[in-house]
Amino acid sequence: MTYTTQRKVRFEHCDPAGIVFYPRYFEMINATVEDWFEEVVQSGFNQLVASGRSVPTVAIETQFHAPSRLGENLAFHLVPLHAGRTSLKLEITATSKEQNRLTCQVTVVLIDLTTGRPLPWPETMRQHFSRNDT
Repeated sequence: MTYTTQRKVRFEHCDPAGIVFYPRYFEMINATVEDWFEEVVQSGFNQLVASGRSVPTVAIETQFHAPSRLGENLAFHLVPLHAGRTSLKLEITATSKEQNRLTCQVTVVLIDLTTGRPLPWPETMRQHFSRNDT
């Protein structure tokens, strides 16, 4: 059930001290969710938007355990925790060389882009929320 993707810490992610500036982690977290939707759920964000739907983040809680530095490779691990009718809670951890860098719980909701109202997850997507595809 764990999806893993790699991200390299680049200059654009860092503050003057050469460590990841914390808002940049949220960009990496979102990229991990976006990659998971495309590669595992088989519904890329581009496909969702083209069909009039989106998956915005409605809640996020993050703990930062250790700094990440310019040039390091981070492994982001995503595990679906709970699928509701319209929401999905995910846990994302980032590690480098077996050291925890952050732990995050993020909740996303499938919405109709026209109305902004939540939509139920289609079964074609829901079936991937608990399978071991990676």
